Amino acid sequence: MKKTLILLAAMAVAITVRAVEIGKPAPDFSATDINGKTIKLSDYKGKIVVIESYNSDCPFCNNQYKTGAMQKLQADLAAKGVVWLIVNPNNPSHRTPAQAKQEWADKKIVATAWIDDSSGAVGHLYNMKTTPDMYVINKDGILVYEGAIDNEPDPVHDPSKAKNYVTAAIDAVMAGEPVTVSETKPYGCSVKYAD
Repeated sequence: MKKTLILLAAMAVAITVRAVEIGKPAPDFSATDINGKTIKLSDYKGKIVVIESYNSDCPFCNNQYKTGAMQKLQADLAAKGVVWLIVNPNNPSHRTPAQAKQEWADKKIVATAWIDDSSGAVGHLYNMKTTPDMYVINKDGILVYEGAIDNEPDPVHDPSKAKNYVTAAIDAVMAGEPVTVSETKPYGCSVKYAD
């Protein structure tokens, strides 16, 4: 009996820790973007969706933007009909909607929407660990990639010379092929939730 209880407790912890799972439906959510619009993941069924955990105060995340690599990727993918959702989980560097709008303009962000995750609900739902932490969801709503943006965990690297895992995953999905690298260890600054 005691072994059974320990096993059940371990399984509950494992389920709690892994909120999202490759090959399974991505958890739906409803959240508000920085313009006050309600964003539901399910509204994008039939489209490829990228979810990015974002915090420009993190040098790893900031490097992707100061080099223009992330904006170029966002624009290239938007031209192919891909939806890109930025999530700013509630943390000490959380941006208010007004601050986020200014940062959006200053950094020339080309994402579909910036979700104001002041509650941390989306971040917790997806178990966002770092900024950036990337998620790719296929047209059927299945999570096909989670992890690092690329293979260079260095806050001063040139992202254009790195292997971009998000691009590779989306290229595979668009070609109707399996994603060969579906999960990597995300790198960056840890997300520090307020709760």
